[in-house]
Amino acid sequence: MELAFLWLSYWILFQNGRNTFMNWLGMENTTGSISRYTIIFTFSLIVFVRIGFMMFYLLKRKIPWEESIAIPMAFALYYVGFALLVLPNQQPIDFLDYFGILLFLFGSFINTYSELQRHFWKNRPENKGKLYTQGLFSYAMHVNYFGDVCWVTACAIITRNWYAVLIPVFLLCFFIFYNIPKLDQYLASKYGEAFDLYRRQTKKLTPFIY
Repeated sequence: MELAFLWLSYWILFQNGRNTFMNWLGMENTTGSISRYTIIFTFSLIVFVRIGFMMFYLLKRKIPWEESIAIPMAFALYYVGFALLVLPNQQPIDFLDYFGILLFLFGSFINTYSELQRHFWKNRPENKGKLYTQGLFSYAMHVNYFGDVCWVTACAIITRNWYAVLIPVFLLCFFIFYNIPKLDQYLASKYGEAFDLYRRQTKKLTPFIY
């Protein structure tokens, strides 16, 4: 499914999809910034590779059916949504876009490196059944989600479309009001007092802030 959405993103940005969707959406049929299109699609390729690596190498649990549908739909929003939102933008690349590129790299690093740290720690026999609270996770309980918010925000910046802001805002609200409480409930039931201590001493999502 993600490969299909990735191809759709390419079709929208670099092939006939651009004209097709701009006509459907009632936008003026003009060529936007090819540099922005290239940045957005490169971001999507990097995300696809990272997610594939995490799914096939780092993930140690089964994926419930609801996640097998919800996760590809979320990435359809990233791959296709940002591709559509960047279409009419004709602005040349400037300092804000360079900041967006750095933010994307920073968020991608935070997300993947924190998961790698936990993966290697969990693989040690002496750590079996223990709660991981080290590395980047010592700065925030869900620092990997913080990385997600950063790179999604970076994509919104590159589009220079105010509607794109809704995507990282939605993701942040989803983490704060649904995903994090659900995960915390699971961790509390599994690790008990160790998780309670970790929760009292550690920020929830954003290092040093929240």
